[in-house]
Amino acid sequence: MNIRKIDTFSGHRDSVYTIIADNSGHGFYSAGADGFIIQWDLQKPDLGKLVARAGVSVYSLCFDKENQALWIGQNFEGIQILDTVNGKIENTARITTAAIFDIQMWNGKALVALGDGVILVMDISTFSVQKHIKIADKSIRSISINPATSEFAVGDSNHNIHIFDFDGFNLKQIIKSHTNSVFSVQYSPDGRFLFTMGRDAHLKIWDVLNNYEPVTDIAAHMYAINHVSFSPDGKLFATYSMDKSVKLWDASTFRLKKIIDRARHAGHGTSVNKLLWTDYENQLISCSDDRTISVWEVIQ
Repeated sequence: MNIRKIDTFSGHRDSVYTIIADNSGHGFYSAGADGFIIQWDLQKPDLGKLVARAGVSVYSLCFDKENQALWIGQNFEGIQILDTVNGKIENTARITTAAIFDIQMWNGKALVALGDGVILVMDISTFSVQKHIKIADKSIRSISINPATSEFAVGDSNHNIHIFDFDGFNLKQIIKSHTNSVFSVQYSPDGRFLFTMGRDAHLKIWDVLNNYEPVTDIAAHMYAINHVSFSPDGKLFATYSMDKSVKLWDASTFRLKKIIDRARHAGHGTSVNKLLWTDYENQLISCSDDRTISVWEVIQ
C-alpha cells in the first residue's frame, strides 16, 4: 500500500472539526471553530466556497440527501438548515443551549447528540423535536445507526455505549468497557460489527449479531481516538487521533497496514479530528486543529 499527499486546503481561520460529503460525488463540506461552513471541490483544489456563517463553532454537519439540505449544528445556538440548491438558510431552531456533537438521519428522523447527555429525536419533514432521551449526565459524543438491525449505538463521556431500538427508541443494552470518554461509535458498512473508541486510545470491536460480544481490543493510538472511517470498498478502515496520526487497517483481519503522520508523509501537526474516505479516486480527506484539510491518495 502506498500513500501520497495530493493537496492541502487552507481556508479556515481556526480548528477544523468536521467534514462530510456533498451530493456531487467529488465535493465536501467542512466546519469548525471559526463558524465557517465551506464547500470544496476535489476537482478544483483549494478553491473553497463559503456557504454559511454559523457565528459560533460547529462540531457537526449532516447532509439530508432527500431534501438537498445541510444541517448545521451550531454549538449553544441550535440548528440551521441550508438549502444547498438556492444557497439560503431555510430554517433555524434553537432546540438546545448545549453543544451539538453529532447528527445522524434515517427513516425520516434526525438524531441529535447533545453536550448535556440528551439525544433529541427530530422529525425531518416538520423540523420539530419529537422526543428527548436522557442518557448520561455528561456529553453524548457520537451516534451510529445500523439499518440492518434497526438499531442505533450511542457513545458518551460517562465511558458507556448504549444500544437502542430505532423503531421504538427503547434501550436494549449498555456496554461498559472503556475506561474513559467514548468519543465515537461506528457500525461497519455491512452492519456486522460495532467499532467503539475514545479517550482511552483503545479501539474495541463488537459482534453485533452475537449480542455485541467482544471481538478484539486494540491499543491503536498513543492518545484519544476521534473516529473511524471505512474505505468505499469496505476492505480497509482508518482511525485518527489526537496523537496527530491516521492509521489504516485491514477490515477483515483488523491488522495495521499503514501509518500517515508528520514524519512519514508531512501529515498534520496537531489532532486529526475527522476523516472522509471518498469514492472520488479513493481519496482520503483529513481535517485538524492545525486549521488545514489534507487530501491523500491511497494506492492498494
